[in-house]
Amino acid sequence: MLNGKKLFNRRRQRVRTNLRKVAAGRPRLSVHRTNQHIYAQVIDDANGVTVAAASTLDVDLKKALKVGSNSEAAAEVGKLIAGRAKSAGVDTVVFDRGGFLFHGRIKALADAAREAGLNF
Repeated sequence: MLNGKKLFNRRRQRVRTNLRKVAAGRPRLSVHRTNQHIYAQVIDDANGVTVAAASTLDVDLKKALKVGSNSEAAAEVGKLIAGRAKSAGVDTVVFDRGGFLFHGRIKALADAAREAGLNF
């Protein structure tokens, strides 16, 4: 019998494997969420470096947000990661939702990043 963590890791690996097939050298926008916060990184897998990162724990966002675990907070992180990625010279990425379903906070972050000018 598989427990929830093993199923989550299996789902995450499946998503990442499929992303590698379609990435074509583009950096990966990786998203992770917990019950209290949401994190996003733009990762260049070819060089193994993190190009940009943002989360609800950033000093700028933490003061402005009431809570870090809602869709509004995720949208702010999406805007911030898009701005930081664009300033680092990254315009197009592939979206790595990890093992999370594409709805709620994950979707809010993705939509905000797209509106801020990140293409995926």
